[in-house]
Amino acid sequence: MPNNQQFKLRTKFIGTRDVHEYRQTIGSWVCEQDTILEIGCEWGTTTMKLAPACHRVIGTDVSQDCIDRARREHPECEFDVLDAFDVRAAVDLAVAHEIEEFTKIYIDMSGLSGYRSLLDTISLLTMYATVLRPEAIIIKSASLKHFANLCQPWRGHDGVSRKSQQAKT
Repeated sequence: MPNNQQFKLRTKFIGTRDVHEYRQTIGSWVCEQDTILEIGCEWGTTTMKLAPACHRVIGTDVSQDCIDRARREHPECEFDVLDAFDVRAAVDLAVAHEIEEFTKIYIDMSGLSGYRSLLDTISLLTMYATVLRPEAIIIKSASLKHFANLCQPWRGHDGVSRKSQQAKT
């Protein structure tokens, strides 16, 4: 039996197909009060684009080599090594950087791009939404976006959801 609390997340999930769509979201989803965690920043290009739009951004990647290069190419930005699947390390990162909360999380998981990794991607999103509780998670995953576009919530035989029907009575 599922735990109904797991479905009461306030986090919005925004799926993007490619790096162009991923970066396009900055104008719509980022505001100057935001503190952003970017996961999978590679060489820091998106982190650098996020920086002027928000209060603070930290770009992370699992590769120390990528973080070293990002720091060289974008010394004005903050970068740190982080394994995306170690959500406890993300919490520790916030504490170490004296961050009260990440309001948005950007995730570029190019390594998890096929349908075989869809469950891992959904698990990752759920972990971050549950533990860090950001307002939104913007993720670059063509397979997740395609899958989400195929999903439709069940509304019942007459097109009305059961919950809506119960509220009327």
